[in-house]
Amino acid sequence: MCDNPPTLLNACLEYICDNMGLVFQPNYVYNTEYSYTFRDQNISLCTELCEQLLEHLVEKDCIRDLSVSIFTKTNTRLRRVKLKDCQYLTSDGFEVLLRHNVHEFECVNVNTTPIDIVLANLNEWSIRNLKSLNISKYKLNKKDSRTLNSSIWDRAINQITSLENLRSLNVAYTEFNQTLLEVICDKLGFLEKLNISGTLIVDLKPLVGLTERLIMLGISDLDLCPPNANHIINLTRLKHLDLSLINKKSEHVGDNIVKRILSNPEVLPDLYLLDISGWKNPSEKDVLIKFIQSHRKLECLGLVTNPIANDPYFNSNNDTIKRKFLIAGLGSDEQISRTLILYEDKAYFVQKALYHLFQLTSGFEGPRPDMIQQVLAAMKRHSTKFGVQVAGTACLYNLTRADLAKKIHPSLLARGVLLILDAMTQFHDEYQLQKNSLLNLCSDRILQEVNIDRFRCAHLVLDALCSFDEADIKRMAVAICSILAAKISTEQTSQLGAKPLYMSNLLAMVENRVELKQSDITLKFTLSALWNLTDESAATCCVFLEHGGANLFLKVLKTFKNDSTIETRVLGLLNNIAEVEYLRKNLFIEELINELYFLLRSEYIDVSYFAAGIIAHLASEGEENWGVKMYKRKEMLSQLEEAINEWSLPECEMVAYRRFKPFFPLLEDRVDYQVQLWAVWAIYHVCNKNPTRYCKMLSEENGILLLKHLAYSDNSHVTIKKITRQVLGIVEENQR
Repeated sequence: MCDNPPTLLNACLEYICDNMGLVFQPNYVYNTEYSYTFRDQNISLCTELCEQLLEHLVEKDCIRDLSVSIFTKTNTRLRRVKLKDCQYLTSDGFEVLLRHNVHEFECVNVNTTPIDIVLANLNEWSIRNLKSLNISKYKLNKKDSRTLNSSIWDRAINQITSLENLRSLNVAYTEFNQTLLEVICDKLGFLEKLNISGTLIVDLKPLVGLTERLIMLGISDLDLCPPNANHIINLTRLKHLDLSLINKKSEHVGDNIVKRILSNPEVLPDLYLLDISGWKNPSEKDVLIKFIQSHRKLECLGLVTNPIANDPYFNSNNDTIKRKFLIAGLGSDEQISRTLILYEDKAYFVQKALYHLFQLTSGFEGPRPDMIQQVLAAMKRHSTKFGVQVAGTACLYNLTRADLAKKIHPSLLARGVLLILDAMTQFHDEYQLQKNSLLNLCSDRILQEVNIDRFRCAHLVLDALCSFDEADIKRMAVAICSILAAKISTEQTSQLGAKPLYMSNLLAMVENRVELKQSDITLKFTLSALWNLTDESAATCCVFLEHGGANLFLKVLKTFKNDSTIETRVLGLLNNIAEVEYLRKNLFIEELINELYFLLRSEYIDVSYFAAGIIAHLASEGEENWGVKMYKRKEMLSQLEEAINEWSLPECEMVAYRRFKPFFPLLEDRVDYQVQLWAVWAIYHVCNKNPTRYCKMLSEENGILLLKHLAYSDNSHVTIKKITRQVLGIVEENQR
């Protein structure tokens, strides 16, 4: 039983996001989708549903002018508009969203539209009532001039100061400067929360005007001189103070500020959250404990990267911290989980948390879908940060390895695979990340049962195989491809297999094993991958032959005689070539035909079966096209009949076919009955073992008409009649 299946609501929202063109009515301008409308204009979604739908669109990176066009005021209601990393939204899209009466607007790292143009879309109601504005990480493109940037900010500040009821403002990691801070503090008298982290602020004196109201202050990564400590201490109503440090350039400047605050237990009495993450030695343990003890309202302390978080005192339920008290750090799984939540936007802390989580999860024995979701959120949030991606993929491996994957809901695994493939694409030349990714993908549960983009996955895996000359990567890559190649369409296998780079690398792996006379799992996976890539793909078969595949596979047969697993894979691939009429001439190799002659009588039925298939296809070319001298065609046909008559149906299905059409030319009247015999036996075998699949396939491809003709024709051999009638009986029974 899988843990944490998605709720019905989430499943519906996911479907809507993935199928907007079906759910909504597309409107066209010049044959291009211009907007969506509700198919029933009488439908009106409640605010909560609308906001959750917008959140899902953001999460799935589906925010476009087209997708947000559904949020008309006629059918939807938005009070909170939260956008992150939406790099394809233009002013038209913002205009649609901000027609609503919103009291909370978040536009984080959305840099395609100048912020003043974005804010200009706020309607009159929102200007009067907006309570929260978050425009953190907004920066102009580098090509834009400093003068232009300054003028944009001037206009933006005029717009912000017109928000007379604004309570919360976040301009972190923007080019917000000292002058703008003075304007904000002077004009926005109701401001209670202010985040100016990572900006150009150097002096906190303007905050004096907010002393009576400010309850939250974020000043992470500011170059503040020691006197600023007094300005912070004077903010007596503060409940949330963020002094965290990521930019180490500020460490020598701000260290005294942190130490001064911690060494004064009587200051900031209302604090419930204090963040001093990133500082190496902000205080001695005793000083910090005294500060905690004197602040009974303190509920959360940020200590990420601080060694003191590993102290047993901060990881135990001692009497001092037994009250509701949470620590974000790296000292335990609880601390790490809190870190991933509290610092979701700070890649540096996220990377550290994931690295320590990887070390902890190596010993986990039960499924932890909660942790998987946190890791996935971190990877999605920081898709371009290598450190986060390599640590995230390592954590996912520990959390889904072996039998753990069986207890995790497939939708969660599918999300993980999507992010892994994104990471492989983003960092295609990074060895460790590619290896981590392959370790995750090398899972039967994921490859067989989870709904993933198998073609993209196979493409990226083959890229990794070609990029790194490392045994583990090559082994995992061919193992993954051997499964995926059988599960993608013939058009897709042709795109992969017909790529010379992929083919040459796969054949080089086979050749290496032949030279070493090494029959290992890597060789078998490689042969399986090649077999599946050539299945029903003439293009792949051509590239295989052009790269000397036929002669190489002859060497494989000679080198690994009586190894039925290898012989089966080699003969299966040669069968795929033999099915292509214009390629058969490439298989008329004296030594190869000699091998097939003896393999026909193999004690292993699958080896004998595929050897017989090759001979049947070659013999169907007729006497005039028989291209070898060692064995006459008549002699080979006699051996073919003799071998087939000795076969008994195996207990399980030997082979899987995509189509029956390659068999149909072998059933024509002009063909020798020994060739027909192999084809009808093959059809009988799969229909007998898997009637649900193959009887339907036979009917859809009009194969039943051919079989009926053979079953009742006076010219048909008695054995052919017998077997074809057995097949028709299975079909008839299956249709009842």
